[in-house]
Amino acid sequence: MSQATTHPREDRAARGTRGVVPVLAFAGIVVAVMQTLLVPVIKDLPALLGTAPSNATWVMTSTLLAGAVSTPITGRLGDLFGKRKMLLTSLAVMVVGSLVCAFTDDLLVMIVGRALQGFAMGAIPLGIGLMRDELPREKLSSAMALMSSSIGVGGGLALPVAALVAQHTDWHALFFGAAGLGVLAMALIVLFVPESPLRAQGTFDVLGALGLSAGLVLFLLPITKGSDWGWGSGLTLGLFAAAAVVLVLWGVLELRLTAPLVDLRTTARREVLLTNLASIMVGVAFYAISLVLPQLLQLPASTGHGLGQSMVVAGLCVAPLGLTMMFTAPVYARLSATYGPKVTLILGLLIIAIGYGAGLGLMSAAWQTIVVSVVVGAGIGLAYSSLPALIIGAVDASETGAANGLNTLMRSIGTSVSSAVIGMVLANTADHVGAVDVPTMSGFRNSFLIATGAVALGLLFALFLPGRSRAVAEQKPQLRASSEEDARLEAAELVLGGFRGRVLGPAGAPVGRAMVTLIDHRGRRAGAALTDGAGRYALAVPAGGAYVLAATASGHAPLATSVTHRGEGAPVEVDLALAGPSEVLA
Repeated sequence: MSQATTHPREDRAARGTRGVVPVLAFAGIVVAVMQTLLVPVIKDLPALLGTAPSNATWVMTSTLLAGAVSTPITGRLGDLFGKRKMLLTSLAVMVVGSLVCAFTDDLLVMIVGRALQGFAMGAIPLGIGLMRDELPREKLSSAMALMSSSIGVGGGLALPVAALVAQHTDWHALFFGAAGLGVLAMALIVLFVPESPLRAQGTFDVLGALGLSAGLVLFLLPITKGSDWGWGSGLTLGLFAAAAVVLVLWGVLELRLTAPLVDLRTTARREVLLTNLASIMVGVAFYAISLVLPQLLQLPASTGHGLGQSMVVAGLCVAPLGLTMMFTAPVYARLSATYGPKVTLILGLLIIAIGYGAGLGLMSAAWQTIVVSVVVGAGIGLAYSSLPALIIGAVDASETGAANGLNTLMRSIGTSVSSAVIGMVLANTADHVGAVDVPTMSGFRNSFLIATGAVALGLLFALFLPGRSRAVAEQKPQLRASSEEDARLEAAELVLGGFRGRVLGPAGAPVGRAMVTLIDHRGRRAGAALTDGAGRYALAVPAGGAYVLAATASGHAPLATSVTHRGEGAPVEVDLALAGPSEVLA
């Protein structure tokens, strides 16, 4: 006897989605902690590891490089094989890396462990993808905002805690704590987060993954080490040239593949491209304050501009940066629902600019650094929260993991550029006191000016993003009905002169979250859509002709039917009736 199938998100609502959002956000915070875990002891690393300062920086660089390389790869693997599965895998690798670091004082082993810790950075775009697939639409905006901000929340909150641990215990306790947090996050995910039923079509692009990894390493390595090697040195320039060659060849390869690691045509779409460019600028702005304020706070008062605070106090003064980002998520949800993510991105960038502008004159007391942290944190929280909504609104549901992974990579590139440029500015403006270089106030102010310039450039990119109505019209005709876009389905149907209709199950029950795929006469996918809660879908056609509409849904037998479209005029109405498993067996 057949049973009516309900919408998967309605099932979630019946069971309750409590736990999914806080657990995924907690996982994102845990992963972000790895970036700033060693900041309180960074100046002591050469002595702790028995090596030169230039070698000790690899302990930080390896985490950055591993995170940048793994983020788009794990995003694509999550789209293909399961986002929850890849999220657990990423955290497991992080735990292994933490334990490796906890039991060693050897530089090379420490670098390997830190690289394994960096592998977990892909957890943030995977978490955003899971939220899109699992949560009801009314909860999605604030949830994604919190997940996107977790990279800053974790980085900000880790500073005072790590400083307290490093100041009162052996520094290896930091890694034991990281491993414990990772295990706790994995356990909570197993208990509270279901696996997404959505899977992308195609195979994993191994050659594309290798090419992207090589190109990113060749590009980011001279950025992070350029100040040590010399920006005009043959090694630095040679690596940049090699990165350009490798990335161009990689791009040519990706354009020729039917199932690439990164869909460059989608990435080049106006909304996606400008959002990613703005993400780089936000990354620059976020990391600048994280580099400047802790140093200003900890410099001795005898320098004339240092605030003479302890490691722990300095961490507490910067912590509001992360806390404000966390509390901004619900504010973003209300603003975005009213004005759209483009407006909230612009607003966030303006607030960041105000914070840095005020910071130029608020550097003479610890309380002033707290004010700057709060204002900049609020702006970065709004900006970071807007990015996944802009990306998700422009790509196919089966590409959300890879697309958000690429967007997270753009932020990482921004932080890398910020680290290199701010580090160079502070080094070149430092006073040489004996054998020690002391950052000057002019160096700090110049760093804030650079961050303000990055924000201005990001604001320019944001202003050229398409607005709400134009974004719908300009998008590539692939996905139109998804969990993020239910509210815009009617507008999409008016824009798209292709096929539309409903997917129904036994007894005429609507089937939500069914995948409807449009296949052309050559057997290639011409578009895809997910049905909304009422079982509705809308698909555009690239040209008139004969097509096949294929529908698949969990708990139902797949269906394919031949259809024809003239290529113009009103959409063709096609309802698709799926049979249940029991009907197929009968």
